[in-house]
Amino acid sequence: MSRAVWKGPFVEESLMKKVEKIKNDPNKKPIKTWSRKSTIIPDFVGISFLIYNGKKFIPITISEDMVGHKLGEFAPTRQFSGHTPADKKAKAEDGKASDKK
Repeated sequence: MSRAVWKGPFVEESLMKKVEKIKNDPNKKPIKTWSRKSTIIPDFVGISFLIYNGKKFIPITISEDMVGHKLGEFAPTRQFSGHTPADKKAKAEDGKASDKK
């Protein structure tokens, strides 16, 4: 179920304070955050974030295309290492068998 429109997008208060503080600062360091559930709003465009994925911080610079999404969408928590070698071998053999016919 999505959030009610009249409530507006959810953004962690501490994150908003950090964004307001860094807007006036000429030396723009990335903002380190654990708030993956915060929605990206237009005020965030051009700001760099370090988003925690449970193991390390992923560096991300916010663009206009990201507005409306959550911060956590851009820092995946799982790493796909591919399918097992046995699956690849079986698929390769199927391809060879169909070529012989």
